Amino acid sequence: MRTLIVITGPTGVGKTAAAIEVARHLGCDIINADSRQVFRGIPIGTAAPTPEEQDLVRHHFVQFKELDEYYSAAQFETDVMALLPSLWRQGDYAVMCGGSMMYVDAVCKGIAPIPDISDEVRHAVKQEWQEHGMEPLLAELQRLDPAYYEQVDKQNPMRVIHAVEVCRQAGVPYSSLRTGQAKPRPFNIIKIGLNIERELLFDRINRRVDAMIEQGLEAEARSVYHLRHLNSLNTVGYKEMFALFDGIMDRHTAIERIKKNTRVYAKKQLTWYQRDTAITWCTPKECLHTVKQY
Repeated sequence: MRTLIVITGPTGVGKTAAAIEVARHLGCDIINADSRQVFRGIPIGTAAPTPEEQDLVRHHFVQFKELDEYYSAAQFETDVMALLPSLWRQGDYAVMCGGSMMYVDAVCKGIAPIPDISDEVRHAVKQEWQEHGMEPLLAELQRLDPAYYEQVDKQNPMRVIHAVEVCRQAGVPYSSLRTGQAKPRPFNIIKIGLNIERELLFDRINRRVDAMIEQGLEAEARSVYHLRHLNSLNTVGYKEMFALFDGIMDRHTAIERIKKNTRVYAKKQLTWYQRDTAITWCTPKECLHTVKQY
């Protein structure tokens, strides 16, 4: 039966290498499910698959969007579902690799039919955020959708902005459109979660940040500094580098803050995954063996 093998887990655990090993064994392609690796121009800070890694296995949705292009989990769902028929013609397997939880859920469970946001609404909400900050948008969300207001991560501007956009565009609460019911998929889904002992994971994260600095993260961030207002750059690594350039942090503090914030993100990912009982957990070294057992 046609099968999508999802390889996910916290940042820095070693998903890319494991996915390549599995895909080469099965003779199939890899679908990238990392919401930042879809953008061009920031391969170091996003730990995007290298050209050498992409030579080993064909990857889809890696660095195919410009930094100022809008892209969402809903669009990702549409793109992946459009791609899969061509992959099934090559064989019965495809591998999807990434730790962006919303992207993984979009393909595995589907996203409720959210209306397209008009340019006018998107511009108006974005302008209000840039000029007045989050407080007015949070107040509006609390008024328009008190149920989602209680759930949303109020420290995540993009989640709040998206909810307000939908409320304005649809004229109904955002929460009323989120049914939570999984869409049926015409293929089998196997979810493999990679994890290692917490201390080892944090050490891997710290060493990966050091490697990014050696590879030129600071220069990469400086090259996109003029675009710092874009959502694509509102992420760990670039925010701290921008603070360095602004004189808010010294270099050592910025690097240590990247490590800390990456570790915090990894913990958030693991908390998210606890909800999904369909995930089979193993270490990166056990990944291929685990896949073979299915």
